[in-house]
Formats: sequence, structure tokens, C-alpha cells
Amino acid sequence: MSTLRMTGGTPLRGTLAASGNKNAALPMIAAALLTDQPVELTRVPDIGDVRTMLAIAHALGADVEWHPDQQRAVISGRGLHAHRLPADESARIRASILFAAPLLARLGHAEMPPPGGDVIGRRRLDTHLYGLRKLGATADFGPPFRFTVPNRLHGADLLLPEASVTGTAQILMAAVLADGETTIANAACEPHIQDLARLLVEMGAEIKGIGGNLLRIHGVPELHGATHRVSADFSEAGSYLAAAAATGGDLTITGIDPTHYRMIRRGFARLGIELKTGPDSLRVPADQTRQIQPSPGGGMPVIDDGIWPQFPTDLMSVMIVLATQVSGTVLFFEKMYESRMYFVDRLVDMGANAVICDPHRAVISGPSQLHGITLNSPDIRAGMALLSAALCAQGESRIHNAELIDRGYPAIEHRLRSLGAQITREEG
Repeated sequence: MSTLRMTGGTPLRGTLAASGNKNAALPMIAAALLTDQPVELTRVPDIGDVRTMLAIAHALGADVEWHPDQQRAVISGRGLHAHRLPADESARIRASILFAAPLLARLGHAEMPPPGGDVIGRRRLDTHLYGLRKLGATADFGPPFRFTVPNRLHGADLLLPEASVTGTAQILMAAVLADGETTIANAACEPHIQDLARLLVEMGAEIKGIGGNLLRIHGVPELHGATHRVSADFSEAGSYLAAAAATGGDLTITGIDPTHYRMIRRGFARLGIELKTGPDSLRVPADQTRQIQPSPGGGMPVIDDGIWPQFPTDLMSVMIVLATQVSGTVLFFEKMYESRMYFVDRLVDMGANAVICDPHRAVISGPSQLHGITLNSPDIRAGMALLSAALCAQGESRIHNAELIDRGYPAIEHRLRSLGAQITREEG
């Protein structure tokens, strides 16, 4: 078990280059198995979830070259032969289910334990089941999960029951090698889904409508290798910007696409924090109003999340911490996961003025002087949020289970130390 130990009170200052998007890199590793030619991915973040996905790909027979110092992975599916995923690795990560489509397309069978991942509420698999069945697969949810294609996958007209990110990725990967045409309505359209679609096109897929919620895919007989640079991770960038703003710092994130931050900027502005946009950068200056902006016409201001392009759920936790450090009262409405708010109890233990109204809503009044405590990281995003709170707090804090934070944030203590944070890691 890893523990992060830090002393708060130092503003974060400096410049960071954005890491590759975790939620793009994971399905891309699975997508590399759709061809027997090498697929080279660059700007791949060195995080626990990436290492787990690469280990699963290797266990299935793929040749995997991983160069974390270069942020580069080369995956060749020529030797793909196993249709059963390794139990230990698969149970650690939700994205393990994304190997179903490549295995069905290449081998006709896929077997795996139920996927793992963060416990932040119910995470339905209905969209995966619906899409794969419509494309010609049979499914037995056991456990273990078993998928089979009696003949070949075939195109279909789909209306997804929800705009699921992993569900859209799964169906997209299955459709590119299916016979005929596939239409995916109510598709997720997050930047990482767009990035996956662009990789597939570079591999020879025919996909129209990238960036929207209606995708049209013309199946092709085979795909080929490609080299692709993973897009920047807006959740990581937003987390660092929120931590810098909470500590009163001045931080610039480079290597990003500013169009991915429209609703994120609006959320920061609601808390009195203006982000400055460059051609490929975002900056949070130290000089801010730090005053929660009232809602037009009165009433308590609200920050709520939703499917893209609404405010992303993965940034709700760090924004709650930021709200404890600005003046005013705001309601956070987490619409997507009923367990996302549970970490707020630990903020109260640190001195935050917060009320959890129900599993989906919390009211935060600030500013509050937080104090250091010892706590456990419950999941990736809440762990990063508690780390941000510790950077604001007086005294020393310790965060156990830091390996959960490592699943989404590469080299977290090194990157924070480069910004002036007093933070070290202890193992064991």
C-alpha cells in the first residue's frame, strides 16, 4: 500500500504538460487487437490502468512493447489466440470489458470476469449487451461473462439506451469489422470517443459523424496498423487547475485542446475563478475574485454534471474542494453516480462547511480553513480531491491507498513537487 504524505499551505505555481487521456488510451489498447499489424500509441500515460490493460493484451497473445519513459506503447495482435481474459487483471479495471469486441471480431469468442473499477455507484452494462447482441453476438452474463458470435458480426441500426462511453467504444470497435452498415444513435461523443474513432479511421475503418451523437460505420474486411498520438486528458488538466486555484496558485497546463474546456471554464467561473486560454494552453492566474457567482434571478447557484458536452462528472470532486476555498454557497448536483459524494464526509472531518443533502447533492459554503488528517483514498477522483484538500490544509496529511490515485494520475507526487508542493510517498 502506498501513502502520500504532505504538508499543506503552499500555492501551486508553474507549468505542466498535459498527460494523455486515460479514457482514450484504454480502449485504444483493446482496439489494437482488431488487426494483426502493429499499432503504435504515443503520449500514453504511465498509470496503473494502462499497465493493467497492456498486461491483459499480452496475456491474450499480443506482443506488447511498453516504454513508459517515452510514453509509448506498441501492440501487435498477430499472435492473438486466447479468448479468456486473466481473472486478476480483469477484475481490477472496468475497461477490461472492452476486449470483448476485438476478441469476437478476431476469434469469435470472449470470456471474462465481471469488470472491476471504482465503486462510485451503479455502472450499467446494458449498452454493451444490447449493442453486441444487435450485431450478432450471444451473451451469457454468468459469471463469468461469455460472448460468442455464431457466424460473423453484422451491421445493425442501434439506438443506445444511454450515451454510455464504454458502451459506445465497445459497439464502435465491433461495428468496424462487421458485415454491412451500422448506425449508432445516442452515441457518446466525449473527446476520448472521438479520439478512438480517429484511431480506427487511421487503421482503415470507415466512420462518419465523429464528434456527434449519430455515428455511421461501414464495415470493412480488415484493419491495418497505425501510429497515433493520444489526446490530452482534460480530467487530469482540470484537476490540477482546480488544485492550483484552491491553493491560491498560478498554473499553466500546456498541450491541450481549448475547445474541450468550454463547460469546465464555465464551472470555474461560477466559483469566481477565470481560466485564461492560449492556443494550446489554459492558465489559472493567482489574482482571482474567488467569489461564487449568484444565479440570475436569485436562488442558490448550482454546479451539475451531465453527458458531454455538459460539465464532466470526473471533475465534480475536485470542484467541491475548490468550493471550500472560495467565498459563498453553492449546490453540487451529481446526476450520474450515487456514490460520488461520499468523500465529502472526509472534507467535513478536515473542517469544511459542507452538508450532504442526499447521495446526489451537497451544499458547500466557503471559505473554510482545512486542517490535515490521515485518510484513505476511496477511488481515483475522490482521491485526487482529498489530495487537493490536503494541499490547502494547515499541517500534515496522509492519504493511504494512493495506488488508486495512480490509476488516473501519472507521477502524481513528482508533478506536484515540480509545482512547489511538499509531498512524499511512503511504501508498505
